[in-house]
Amino acid sequence: MIRRLPWLLLPAAALAVDFASKAWILGLLAQRGTHVVIPGFFSLTLGYNPGAIFGTLGGAPPRVRTAVFIVSGLAAVAYFGWEFLRETTPTIQRVALGLILGGALGNGLDRLRHGAVVDFLDFEFWGWHYWTFNLADSFIVCGGILLGLALLLGALKHRRAAGDLE
Repeated sequence: MIRRLPWLLLPAAALAVDFASKAWILGLLAQRGTHVVIPGFFSLTLGYNPGAIFGTLGGAPPRVRTAVFIVSGLAAVAYFGWEFLRETTPTIQRVALGLILGGALGNGLDRLRHGAVVDFLDFEFWGWHYWTFNLADSFIVCGGILLGLALLLGALKHRRAAGDLE
């Protein structure tokens, strides 16, 4: 267990970076709401998402949202945390899980502090406006992609070792 403790720095760092970015953006955009960085492509736009991904459950009653987010958040942190700290978890999966945990904790902290997730990264591509998001969301998505790749590569390695692939 002692050898795995330094790994806790990864989700802690992701949480700290997310927290700092949101504190900075709240100070920067508290009065004006938007700051154009690259016209027609990227802006910093302060928004609050009371729902989940892409605003899912945003219109649900607050008690329902709170119950769903508490149960799903605790289940996710427990499962991913257990996988993260297991002795046999490969390094690439541990990195992916650390990013997912840090992002989940960042958005969970927002829900406790603000009652919604603070979003501010705002992109537009050739007239298509993407959903506003934050660094915690980015950590979760990057961790999810990395975890998927790690699991696929692990399955391929296992099949090769078993002689299923040549």
